[in-house]
Amino acid sequence: MRKHDRPKSSTTFRCAIYTRKSSDEGLEQEFNSLDAQREACEAYIVSQRHTGWIALPDMYDDGGLSGGTMERPALQRLLADIRASKVQIIVVYKVDRLTRSLAGFAKIVDVLDTHGASFVSVTQQFNTTTSMGRLTLNMLLSFAQFEREIAGERIRDKIAASKRKGMWMGGNVPLGYDVKDRKLIINTREAESVRAIFQRYAELGSVSLLKVELDRLGVVSKRRAGAGGCLAGGKPFSRGALYLLLQNRIYRGEITHRDVAYPGQHDAIIDEELWRIAQDRLATNRQERRLAAGAEAPSLLAGLIFDADGAHMTPSHAAKGAKRYRYYVSASLLTGGRAASGIRVPAGDIEGLVLDRLRQLMASRSELGAALAPLDLDAASFDAALNKASDLSRRWLTLTPIDIAALVRRIVERTQVNLNGIALQLNRGEFASALVGDDKATYKHTDPILLSIDATLKRAGKGKRLVIDNEIAPEINQELVAVIVEAFSIQKQLFSGANDSIEAMTQRLGAGKGHLTALVRLSYLAPDIVRALLEGRQPIELTPTRLLKLSKDLPHDWREQRRFLGFVDRPSPTGDRTAL
Repeated sequence: MRKHDRPKSSTTFRCAIYTRKSSDEGLEQEFNSLDAQREACEAYIVSQRHTGWIALPDMYDDGGLSGGTMERPALQRLLADIRASKVQIIVVYKVDRLTRSLAGFAKIVDVLDTHGASFVSVTQQFNTTTSMGRLTLNMLLSFAQFEREIAGERIRDKIAASKRKGMWMGGNVPLGYDVKDRKLIINTREAESVRAIFQRYAELGSVSLLKVELDRLGVVSKRRAGAGGCLAGGKPFSRGALYLLLQNRIYRGEITHRDVAYPGQHDAIIDEELWRIAQDRLATNRQERRLAAGAEAPSLLAGLIFDADGAHMTPSHAAKGAKRYRYYVSASLLTGGRAASGIRVPAGDIEGLVLDRLRQLMASRSELGAALAPLDLDAASFDAALNKASDLSRRWLTLTPIDIAALVRRIVERTQVNLNGIALQLNRGEFASALVGDDKATYKHTDPILLSIDATLKRAGKGKRLVIDNEIAPEINQELVAVIVEAFSIQKQLFSGANDSIEAMTQRLGAGKGHLTALVRLSYLAPDIVRALLEGRQPIELTPTRLLKLSKDLPHDWREQRRFLGFVDRPSPTGDRTAL
């Protein structure tokens, strides 16, 4: 180093250069805004070399991040280095590069004062160590914050004006549409899936059942290009996503802004009638959750539903926060009994399956003809019944809840929830009378119409609750898989001799003794239970937390383990019963 380049001050000040740009536009260029800011700051530090300033090599760059937030990676790293006394001076091109928020500025100055540091703006000479300097900066930042808020208001006003004109203003492209020239264009194949989702929900009236059917059919969310060119989406719908989809007014050809809908510049996928039916179903379900069981809207199958033992199931409900959930519960469970056959099923799911089965019966001329054949109806009555049933099946979605409830109470004699499905029993004479339209006509036939509902029911928990599975593909719980993997890993470490006891392993791993003990117990699960957990065939209520909690009472006998954890023995083709 030449003599005149040496610092004249004996004190060295470590300077960190901080750069920021609000948008990521242009950052891909070889020389961008961040480089320009850094170059100016480096030149300024060189000019102050005689006072002992040196530039640190570390880069503190926040590209594409707003100055209105403190949650910026480079800024947080810089503040951490100040607290660690690695940085004494922050050098920025302009004050607003550091922050545009008065609250953020106060936090930064507090850190600087606490650790004896300061900051310098290359284009605005301020000294934050004096009260006058801080006052001047506060005034400057007030205008910076005002400018940022005005810019935000302009952007919000532009978005609102554009949406009032029906323009799509970006975001995730909904299933059923593609984007071309910043406009929504219908994707024909996806649009068919959207119509099918709305149609099936209108028929079932239950988002839970809709999810089951979509999972079984392999219907997934929209695939879209994610960050770095990776594909995102293409996954099974969650219930929350289905609720949002069913209420998305984009499918009606509308654009919403602050709960106000405007005619959009794109084409609708869902017609007005189907949209209205779906919204009525959603509104009815919300009302039923608010009213719960036994209120103004009594449960549809009250008095008509029985469990596998032939005992009445009673409408009930449970509350979780502001939400209320309806169920049908075996009487033995309500009276405190512990019968193994006692069950609890979601009311909306069972009702949806029953109504869907009735609609299918009325839509099938062959099945309906077989059901009416034993009554020996004359040709005119038989034809009238077929035509009325066909008309009902077409208008099924437009029937009011009162009309549907009246029909169900008239023709359904019994709904029995068995472990292997649901059996529906209809009054053949009343069914014929309702279809023929002659309430005075009596059809003497004692045999009921027997229908089965294609839904597999699995016992969950300790046999006190049934869950409709409907043969959906297993959904692997990765957290459960992680627990099993960890359990066998702990067992292997314990048997390897690396630790003399659980206590020694607790000390080495820093884990709780109770947690490690539970994992060791789970390593002795029956092999078929382990396989079921890894394949996602566990009872729906067997969560990782519940499995660890149950481990303290886990039986040694494998058959008892299956029963204890809620796995059901299923009959094998030979007639024997085999686990899981």
